[in-house]
Amino acid sequence: MSLAIARLKQDLKNKQVIKIIAGLSNFDVTNVIKTVKAAEISGSTYVDVASNPKLIKILKSLTNLPICVSSIDAQELYNCLLAGADILEIGNFDVFYRKYIYFSVYQIINLVKQVKSFSKSKPLCVTIPHILSLNDQIYLVQQLQKLDIDMIQTEGYINRSQIISSMSSPILQAINLSSSTLSSSYILSKYTKMPIIASSQINSVSAPIAISYGASGIGICSALKDLKSIYQKVDYINQMKFSVSSCRAMSNSFIQALTKKI
Repeated sequence: MSLAIARLKQDLKNKQVIKIIAGLSNFDVTNVIKTVKAAEISGSTYVDVASNPKLIKILKSLTNLPICVSSIDAQELYNCLLAGADILEIGNFDVFYRKYIYFSVYQIINLVKQVKSFSKSKPLCVTIPHILSLNDQIYLVQQLQKLDIDMIQTEGYINRSQIISSMSSPILQAINLSSSTLSSSYILSKYTKMPIIASSQINSVSAPIAISYGASGIGICSALKDLKSIYQKVDYINQMKFSVSSCRAMSNSFIQALTKKI
């Protein structure tokens, strides 16, 4: 086991995973490198990039951070594995939602079995589609647990009415934008022991909520898109890390205080 993957397992255990998503359809090498370097400087856990073998090879020569690739194409994931990808993820459903293409529970399970056949000892993550009913999400998670998946990721969605209705309160807006992934994380954490990564519109306000709701870490993407320099990205990631670590520290303090009273 590499030191990077050992760090991933430790961060999952400590519920302090910071996953930096460079953009799963982002093939701008310069832009991706900036994001990856920011993730490395800030001490993030791992990065998630487009499933492109050439991109993987470039990044592997520049960073020691674990590289994750996301796709719903088993062949793409296999090619990236050969190129050096450290973590495989079945996901990146957003591209298909826009085309009104949706994946059923059974399609995802069959895809997981395909990827498991060649993923060997590489960590495997599966995104739980937000378009599924909560009952179907729970059923999917239970089946994934039987298949020994390493971790799952929740996702969410936003619409114009959410943004407009919460414009008067930045804090409420921040929570509202991530409410879908937060609610899925909360419910699914009750039905599985697999680590959960909360992603989709997570920010410094909603990050600690995700952890308190049972997530083992967060995925950061949209908040970094408008930040041009590496140092701006580093500063934002550090804010997120502080939010997550603060939540964990507060939880530990609460548990200690409760134990003393008992």
